[in-house]
Amino acid sequence: MKPKKWVLTVVLAFILVLLPLAFRIMEPHQLQHSYMGELTSMILGKLGGWGFSNHENNRDMATNTKVIGPNLTACHPSYGRPDLLVYCCPPGFETPLPFVDFQFPDSQSPVRVRRPAHLLDDNYIAKYNKALSIMKSLPYDDPRSFARQANLHCLFCTGAYEQQNSDTPLNIHRTWLFFPWHRMMIYFHERILGSLIGDDTFALPVWTWDIPQGMIIPDFYANISLSFFHTQRDFSHFPPQVADLDYSGERNLSRVEQIDTNLAFMYNQMVSGARKTELFMGCTYKANEGYCNGPGTVESAPHNTVHTWIGSGLNPGREDMGRFYSAAKDPIFYAHHSNIDRLWEVWRDIHQYQLDIQDPDWLDSFFFFYDENLKLVKIKVRDVLDITKLGYSYQEVDRIWLNKRPSPSVPPKLARQILKSKENENQNQFHLSSDHVSSSDFRPHGRALDTSLTVKVSRSKDDLIKLEKGEEETIVVHGIEVKGDAYVKFDVYVNLVDQTIISPKFREFAGTFAHMSGGHNKMMKKKKKINLKLGVSELLKDLEADEDESIWVTLLPRTPSCSNVTIEGVQIEYIK
Repeated sequence: MKPKKWVLTVVLAFILVLLPLAFRIMEPHQLQHSYMGELTSMILGKLGGWGFSNHENNRDMATNTKVIGPNLTACHPSYGRPDLLVYCCPPGFETPLPFVDFQFPDSQSPVRVRRPAHLLDDNYIAKYNKALSIMKSLPYDDPRSFARQANLHCLFCTGAYEQQNSDTPLNIHRTWLFFPWHRMMIYFHERILGSLIGDDTFALPVWTWDIPQGMIIPDFYANISLSFFHTQRDFSHFPPQVADLDYSGERNLSRVEQIDTNLAFMYNQMVSGARKTELFMGCTYKANEGYCNGPGTVESAPHNTVHTWIGSGLNPGREDMGRFYSAAKDPIFYAHHSNIDRLWEVWRDIHQYQLDIQDPDWLDSFFFFYDENLKLVKIKVRDVLDITKLGYSYQEVDRIWLNKRPSPSVPPKLARQILKSKENENQNQFHLSSDHVSSSDFRPHGRALDTSLTVKVSRSKDDLIKLEKGEEETIVVHGIEVKGDAYVKFDVYVNLVDQTIISPKFREFAGTFAHMSGGHNKMMKKKKKINLKLGVSELLKDLEADEDESIWVTLLPRTPSCSNVTIEGVQIEYIK
């Protein structure tokens, strides 16, 4: 090392030693972490990248890597809402900590069987209540405490951490890291709970809201005398109310109608709309390539919709479950995500594990969690792809929605005749109408979604060749910009004749955009626009439109907040 750099190193190291003492005198505890984290990260970066949690040379940190991973010593305040700055950083994050690489549990250990919450007996509920009570009683400086467990979601879902070798915020939502990161989180959470009561068979409950028997909030979460009860919920949705997996507001459907709608919705999100990896898993998210911002089917809904349905309408962002920064404060979060995790396994099984991602940048992306022994563990995505090796399983339940393939609301031939007749009779009006347009490109200024919008989208003969090769035809609503921070939902339909007959129960339903606005690190640049991709190959066959030269795509606003949404266009793309 050159003499000048030696001098710089010594001086900066001396500053690092003295600054914590100065901030203890000058600032409150919380701000110490904020300022020290930023300054420490900057100084260590000047010294050659020492600000990473790994204290050893690691191949993951090569400068040309595309692997995503957090820099644990670079944590910042982030925004839970535009008007709410939150601080989720753990105590002492500025100091690099030793860690161990993940090891699979002993294969001889008992298998933890996650069971549907509505089938659990009093003994299990009492055991879980005891474990959760202990966890809630632990002090905040214990990473096993419930408050620290909840803040993990805030850390990784609001951009509080920076990525390794970068000042770019890390956010796992609306990307292909959504499923594996949440699997990691609840894996360690489950093992900590079991260790607190000395039970190595303990497993989290699963809120199986995708089957009729499980579509009601499990009773023990509504019992005010137990640790599962949470005040920041929408009490009008307590039992016997059936969950609305397609939630956009109160619809007052009958119990039977709601269940039927839920099952048809599940078929679309798990089967017909999820026939390719990207459509289910979400967009490709790699280091040094920017934030991709494209959720998969299930993450958008029912993940986001159930979060919002549970959260309290009395709070600005339907907290706690309705916001990423606060969601994990509600104990029902963990049962909800156990079902999300189960559905990932179900989807993989449906496709016989042939659609699993093989990209090494995904497989080697990594995170850090504390285990039940208070050890900081580095765990990679590749470590969580076999739940048998992880030592847990799911009790099988019927996949009723597999047999709920919807039918068209209007016979397809009749629908095409009606649509063609309307186009011919009102050719001039279509070009001038505010809600029917023949151009599917709205750049450069975009198109507001303040009312329903029907767009004619062209298809070519080349498209048919791609279908014959097994590629999935997708409708892409691209360049979606959400202004404001309210929950946003709009639905997408194909060849819709009557807008008064709309429901996932009908084949014209192509999918939904359900957007929970995430928090943002204060260093984040402008929000990246979102692309919504909906697989429609099966839908077009059912509508007998798979050989048509064009289709009509209708965007239907479902929440008032859609007035703050603009889109740049609608087009057809193909996924191999």
